Amino acid sequence: MDIQQKVKEIKQSFRLMMDGAVAKSMRDKGVDYRLNWGATLPRLRQMADETGPDYDLAIALWKEDVRECKILATMLMPPDKVAPEVIDIWMEQIHTQEIAEQAAFNLFQYLPYAPLKAFTWIATDSELCQLCGFHILSRLFMNHQEPNERGLNEFIDQALAAIQGASMPVRKAAMAAMRRLAELGLVYERIVKSALKQANLDFL
Repeated sequence: MDIQQKVKEIKQSFRLMMDGAVAKSMRDKGVDYRLNWGATLPRLRQMADETGPDYDLAIALWKEDVRECKILATMLMPPDKVAPEVIDIWMEQIHTQEIAEQAAFNLFQYLPYAPLKAFTWIATDSELCQLCGFHILSRLFMNHQEPNERGLNEFIDQALAAIQGASMPVRKAAMAAMRRLAELGLVYERIVKSALKQANLDFL
């Protein structure tokens, strides 16, 4: 079966997963996709597990302007096979918080060059890039990956700026990353608390 036929069959299967209530809830919250079947994330994860990693299928699905196709693409893309240039293109094409978060959790955190992308993105002016970057760093800290001294200083500076910024999702993501960093050990906890205190912020 060729890739386009696979994509066609996958898109047809979304009709069976259709959840109008989920789709309507998203629209009511201002999350608008050209096409949104309202399929739940567990159903999409099950489909991804049954399909298995598939680079070409992920690329083809991402090109579809359909919520479920984009999320499934992030679940199917093998992290060790995708070039940084492709990830940059995907990041540029992300227009909703949901897709940004799904991409970070399903794919971006597992990239061999995840820390590089994360630090690049948290330093941009793009809200969705920052959101992805802080989510990635949260996951890396959770997996006991420690930043070097330069990375630590840069992260603290960017996180403090984000926590005091205008975007609530980015503020939450940055604070969550700070908490994950603090969980790496007593030294990190002291660094985080000291940085927040100097900025007149509470460690939540």
